[in-house]
Amino acid sequence: MTEPVRLLSVGAFTLDTILRVETLPTHQGKFIASDGVQIASGMATSAACAAHRLGANVSLWASAGDDPVGDRLIAEIEAEGVDCSLVRRVAGARSALAAILVDAHGERVIVPYYDSKAQADPDSLPLADLSSFDAVLVDVRWPGAAALALTAARDAGRPAILDADTAPIEVLERLLPLASHIVASEPAARIVCGHALDPESACADLASRTDAFVAVTAGAAGTWWHDKVAGRARHVEAPKVKAIDTLAAGDVFHGAFAVGLAEAMPPERALRFASAAAALKCLRFGGRLGAPHRAETLAMMAAHRPPSEQVEEKS
Repeated sequence: MTEPVRLLSVGAFTLDTILRVETLPTHQGKFIASDGVQIASGMATSAACAAHRLGANVSLWASAGDDPVGDRLIAEIEAEGVDCSLVRRVAGARSALAAILVDAHGERVIVPYYDSKAQADPDSLPLADLSSFDAVLVDVRWPGAAALALTAARDAGRPAILDADTAPIEVLERLLPLASHIVASEPAARIVCGHALDPESACADLASRTDAFVAVTAGAAGTWWHDKVAGRARHVEAPKVKAIDTLAAGDVFHGAFAVGLAEAMPPERALRFASAAAALKCLRFGGRLGAPHRAETLAMMAAHRPPSEQVEEKS
């Protein structure tokens, strides 16, 4: 039996309060939720949990306060099967919090709080090197740690994957040159490119600025990735689903993509694997709690094979 791949996920670690409402508020007042959960989450954390469900052994490098919230965060994620031994605890700091509203169409509003003391740049990696990992995934919420991890991953010859989401331009410009693989949200790509572009054009523009693999995600519209051999952006369709909750879909996507790269999947197949996992997550309320397991993800992939694969199978 093949050993599971090993991943390191670096970044956000938050206690999320997720409330489901009929519509997102457009004015002040009181609004009654129809459902709600409170869970340990955050971009890198949700990606780590998703990757573990997809069969990887995952370690999380994040930062938390030495408060009861931090204790709860670690206990919950360890219960998911993710190794939290690398999580930094900062004396006197507050662990991160987020308030999130999700409407009947699955769209959401997220309001996070990060204590600057807890998010201070680390002095060094928590390990001597990262060669024991098959891939490293970072988000943009703990930039100092992300920069160290991306650099060390490339030095070790491992995929150094950046989840490039909405962040200050100086953070994105700091991290983009360090990554071997960039998977950017559409808003993040527009921040970097400096003007409004459709996802395909944004992918081409972003790819012209780096030698890294580049993809731009656009939710239900799918993902565009730059094919260096063909010299153009190519498209991977997202499975069509009726979304219940899109919260953490991007995190699940990145976790699944990292698993695919660590398993040496070709980039397009890794993106299809990630798209299938993210689509399944959208069918379930509760953010990362809806992350799928491997068998159902592969089944979703099989049900949405591109025409080229269907032709090959028939021939």
